[in-house]
Amino acid sequence: MIDRHFYFLKDEYFDTFKDNNLMKNKESIDGKIANRPCFYAFKDNNTNLYWLIPFSSKITKFKKIYQIKIEKYHRCDTIDFAYVLGYEKAFLIQNMCPTTEAFIENEYIDKNSKTPVMIDSISSKRIITKAKKVLTLERQGFKLLFTNALNIEKKLL
Repeated sequence: MIDRHFYFLKDEYFDTFKDNNLMKNKESIDGKIANRPCFYAFKDNNTNLYWLIPFSSKITKFKKIYQIKIEKYHRCDTIDFAYVLGYEKAFLIQNMCPTTEAFIENEYIDKNSKTPVMIDSISSKRIITKAKKVLTLERQGFKLLFTNALNIEKKLL
């Protein structure tokens, strides 16, 4: 695995870590069933685990949620936005989960250029900074993640 690349999880991950809040739904792209949701990965150097942030094309839905949080808390660290292959996506930090390379099905490759899909460095830095902040707060007892990520982390370690 490479830090700040996109990956798909194997079905085995969802069978091993039964958590109703993991994003399990398969997406339909151009009428064809695609892999499970794609995840943006960053490495936790303290544990050597990778944390996976799912992203969604439901921009309108998540911009509303984002705006509500901005109005209420004057910030939102659990959702962010960036462009993937030219399309705006919502990065759902609130749904992130840890993994190891053993559970990775494959990397997200641009079918046109045959290269790994990437996002710009400014968006990447912003998303990872927020994700690390949320993870730190989660470890301190603040419930910001929908998944039981710390339980999964414990099992992986």
